[in-house]
Amino acid sequence: MKAYCYVLFSTSVNKFYIGVTSETVESRISKHNTGFYGKGHFTSQANDWKLFFLFEVDKIEHALRIEKKIKSMKSSKYIRNLTLYPELSEKIKIETE
Repeated sequence: MKAYCYVLFSTSVNKFYIGVTSETVESRISKHNTGFYGKGHFTSQANDWKLFFLFEVDKIEHALRIEKKIKSMKSSKYIRNLTLYPELSEKIKIETE
């Protein structure tokens, strides 16, 4: 079963959101944009979340480790660098296996 660690970006709040799913990423984004997770959820701040970056792995546990690694960096610059430097995303995948 495929699993995903995804990074969303909202232009209206200028923020990133990092999450994990085993469902389709499109479905997950739709849920974030429609307030499915409730008013207290971080993504309820906006309804314009778009996919910024995606990791596809074989196990949900691996996706969770990638999520933890990215969140531990606490840096939007680090997240932006995922798209600028493909080797960075490969390094994260290997480090978190």
